[in-house]
Amino acid sequence: MGMIASIGREIHFLKAAFRTLGRVRGVASTSSNLICDDFEQAVDRFGPRPALQFEGKVLTYAELDELTNRFAHWAQDQGLVRGDCVALVMPNRAEYLAIWMGLSKVGVITALINNNLNGPALAHCLTISGAHQVIADAETIDAFEAIQAGLPHSTKVWVLEGAQGDRHDLTQALRSCSPLRPDRKTARANMVARETALYIYTSGTTGMPKAAKISHTRAQTYMRGFAGSTNVRSDDRVYVTLPLYHATGGFCATGAALMNGATIVLRRRFSLSQFWTEVNEERCTVFVYIGELCRYLINQDPVEGERTHRLRLAFGNGLRGDVWDRMIERFAIPEILEFYGATEGNVSMFNWDGKVGAIGRVPPYLRGSFNFRLVKFDVETEQPVRGPDGCCIECAPGEVGECIGLIGGDARTDFTGYADKAATAKKVLTDVFKAGDRWFRTGDLMRVDADHFYYFVDRIGETFRWKSENVSTTEVAQQLTSCDGVKEAIVYGVSVHGFDGRAGMASLVVGPEFDLGVLTGHVESRLPTFAQPLFIRLSTEVETTGTFKYRKVDLVEQGFDPAKITQPLYFKRPGQGYVPITPELYEQINTGAFRI
Repeated sequence: MGMIASIGREIHFLKAAFRTLGRVRGVASTSSNLICDDFEQAVDRFGPRPALQFEGKVLTYAELDELTNRFAHWAQDQGLVRGDCVALVMPNRAEYLAIWMGLSKVGVITALINNNLNGPALAHCLTISGAHQVIADAETIDAFEAIQAGLPHSTKVWVLEGAQGDRHDLTQALRSCSPLRPDRKTARANMVARETALYIYTSGTTGMPKAAKISHTRAQTYMRGFAGSTNVRSDDRVYVTLPLYHATGGFCATGAALMNGATIVLRRRFSLSQFWTEVNEERCTVFVYIGELCRYLINQDPVEGERTHRLRLAFGNGLRGDVWDRMIERFAIPEILEFYGATEGNVSMFNWDGKVGAIGRVPPYLRGSFNFRLVKFDVETEQPVRGPDGCCIECAPGEVGECIGLIGGDARTDFTGYADKAATAKKVLTDVFKAGDRWFRTGDLMRVDADHFYYFVDRIGETFRWKSENVSTTEVAQQLTSCDGVKEAIVYGVSVHGFDGRAGMASLVVGPEFDLGVLTGHVESRLPTFAQPLFIRLSTEVETTGTFKYRKVDLVEQGFDPAKITQPLYFKRPGQGYVPITPELYEQINTGAFRI
């Protein structure tokens, strides 16, 4: 890179970094300024501007505030007090943000529960929230009532639309509630920003979800930070199709819009067939993504409007390098901003440079301003490696290690943990570089290159060892999806009787042009022997969580057993390529009849 270009890059980076830091400056755990105060300040500034558009209805900032106030007064009418919890089980809709923002005005915590859950998972989330009041709608009420009798405490349910029988009509109740702001001096007396505003649940890709405690400072840091990092303008229209019960849609996207006077164009859920139609018809200029949504878009046949849109920025996380280039080339989106962050964690980074595949960069002269480090990691024990002095060992460029974040006393470095104290303790690493220091474990493996760019490698527990080598499921998946005919790939490790470690397996969604012989040649030319998947299953679709993360737990449990799997199943037999797994072949593999 030439000197002039390098200087230009640094200027761009520093402008974005200082813009972001400037927006979060002033957020403090001891402050009486809460997330609802930030919202009210935005309302006072942008009152008549359109804040939220949903299914043909538009709410101005002032009207959205009036709706939040009605929910605040409703909570008071129910006798709810500071620290009480209300569970919100609804899909995206106009009232969603107003509910939790309104409850925060009177110190009530809202548990944002995945509206796709049912049965034991839904019951678990409601139980650990401790909520005695639940807000649902016509789409989610049946799933709640199916588990209501088994909850450990009595729960009163309120319904927006569809209230009948024992269901309490929230729509009717709100009509008698004042649209005026509750008196701040009494409603939020003595409250400080370190107190919990929300519970947001982990996606549950490997087990039951955990309830992460989101303080007012955490919510403020998210919403203010993304208002700065994205540089959204008041004339922008931000297309939000991600679920509002999770941080990317609920905080990052809404903060980027509302803290800047822009308009949220909200959709109930992501629709592949309607995406470009809606983006064009609604004149959207910004789009928030999860990486797999981008893969869905590029796997779709060309559609009208995919290059005639007004999008100037797409921002989000989880965008793989192989999809990134194709996104830019096919859809002509001028700027992509990839970021990294954990809902409950204290580590965040932004790729303001636009480096394809990277999640961020930390210039050496700013290293002291960032609280995260990469430490060497043992995949088998799933613990950081410690040296002779008992301390962790920082990774050199190119080495893969776990990303950890120093837990400090300010809003950016705090770790508030989970509702479950035991789960919280598991995420804290102590005595890392000196006695008594405390670091948050992200659970993510990364590497940094010689130019100080950071790259996501894999989630801990998903990287596995085979033939004494570490196998990254993410990197193998990237190679598989670059094969003709492979649309999606989930890679995971499975146990094979008589062998140490775990062998690679992939669940593939394929198109009509897919050919097993081509796949064989592809993996053999692109992947080292130890990383080539031994087992393949073909699927018509893959199961994901509500935030479009792959749910691997069921796939791992089923393994490569043809008695448990009805889909086509194959084994990479030495010298023969991928062959169908029959019950007889399955028995041979598990009895070690031939060498793997």
